[in-house]
Amino acid sequence: MNLDRLGWNHSFAKNFASYQGQGYLAARVALEHKNAYILYSEVGELSAKITGKLRYRASGLQDFPAVGDWVVISTHDEKTATIHRVLPRKSKFSRKMAGAETEEQVVATNVDTVFLVSGLDGDFNLRRIERYLVMTWDSGANPVIILNKADLCEDVEQQIWDVEEIAPLVPIVTLSAISNQGLDALTDYLQPGQTVALLGSSGVGKSTIANQLIGTSVQKVQTVRQGDDRGRHTTTNRQLLPLPSGAMLIDTPGMREIQIWAGDEGLQDAFGDIETLARRCHFRDCQHDREPGCAVRQALADGTLHKKRFSSYQKLQKELHYLSVRQDKKAALVEKEKWKQIHKAIRNHYKFKGQ
Repeated sequence: MNLDRLGWNHSFAKNFASYQGQGYLAARVALEHKNAYILYSEVGELSAKITGKLRYRASGLQDFPAVGDWVVISTHDEKTATIHRVLPRKSKFSRKMAGAETEEQVVATNVDTVFLVSGLDGDFNLRRIERYLVMTWDSGANPVIILNKADLCEDVEQQIWDVEEIAPLVPIVTLSAISNQGLDALTDYLQPGQTVALLGSSGVGKSTIANQLIGTSVQKVQTVRQGDDRGRHTTTNRQLLPLPSGAMLIDTPGMREIQIWAGDEGLQDAFGDIETLARRCHFRDCQHDREPGCAVRQALADGTLHKKRFSSYQKLQKELHYLSVRQDKKAALVEKEKWKQIHKAIRNHYKFKGQ
């Protein structure tokens, strides 16, 4: 396989330079399942596992190889390899893992463009699109909003207008994947060497879009349930797939829970209109409650800012603050445990010397 077609570029080559000439190869993670990996490399497709050293050095799940990663490998034969290191990522789409644990789950890495797929049926939800936008902007990739199932929508223009209001600078593509209509609008994003990721909830038609782009039924498609327009997870694992155009596609399972793992930058980019208004407030630390000279409250009063959008902004702001506090606490515990182990090793060292 040609590395350039897989998304290899000068930046990755620079980070790999120190391993060149030592018998190592570069490969890209195509699939991960229970700590076993499928890789694409210049010597073909390989199955691989990570070294104990890489596992030991990992501070959390985010340090393990993820779909889209470029990794440093050594090969054993024509079919198997060992992963020694993950090369620095140029982008990383993450979410908080489901449950009470404050743990990052890396969904896809080294993505150029994220296709945020939303169905124009009963499951259409502007607030969900806002959450995806926060996560995408924070990832370092560029978002494109895909409004699928246009054939099931009675007022497509109104839906487009509603999305443009919450994402004024983001490209919007309307299509009907099942009818193979409108897919040509994605061509500019599917150039050789580019990597795109399909993200969205269950039942929005991601697998149908993937099959149309690939040109064959690689991904299983299931009909959405009648009554709530929700589908089952047709993609069970994140997977990197080559497209006929020369681009690479990362298809992902539908997300039932969109728990944000992001910083303030993503929020600022996704809600640029509110951030701009906030800078016009009389007080720098304005909470947009009852302070005099509040530009945000004025915009809410005259209708230039919708209450639901501002409420969504406040909710995400609180969620990110809570996540930040949890992350700080976890980091402190990890640091405490690290020094505990260091002191234990020092004591054991001197105890051994004393004998």
